[in-house]
Amino acid sequence: MRIGLFAVGRLKAGPEKDLAARYLDRFAKSGPAVGLELGKVAEVVESRASNPETRKREEAALLDKAVPSDAVLLLLDERGKAVGSEDFAELLGRWRDAGKRDLMIAIGGADGLDPALHERADSVLCLGKMTWPHQLVRILIAEQLYRAVTILSGHPYHRV
Repeated sequence: MRIGLFAVGRLKAGPEKDLAARYLDRFAKSGPAVGLELGKVAEVVESRASNPETRKREEAALLDKAVPSDAVLLLLDERGKAVGSEDFAELLGRWRDAGKRDLMIAIGGADGLDPALHERADSVLCLGKMTWPHQLVRILIAEQLYRAVTILSGHPYHRV
């Protein structure tokens, strides 16, 4: 299963971008052994619309262009369901084992994600009850993807 990332907002050169790239590289190298591979990473500029609803709608239209039609859509949202690393790995494994070809993980902009995306999403998760800037979310989900691969492969990286 190819796993792509869609993010509203671009990571500028610096330690955040380097750390996210390091975990995505680890995921890309170790994922194929368990049937997971890194797909595209799509970054889009935040909408400049004057109100939050229009901004979210415009950003959702950009996501629609980036997501394959039959892809699983996973949204990261502070109001989503909180799961542990092992549950996240199990979720990825279930989608993979069900024959899903593509998964797109979406990180919204400052205003969040459009309600229409929530209706369409296969799952909505949060990375804790705190609100995180998109730069840190990118690092956190990249690390969790790598961690999921290590859990699925039985590698000792994940310790309880």
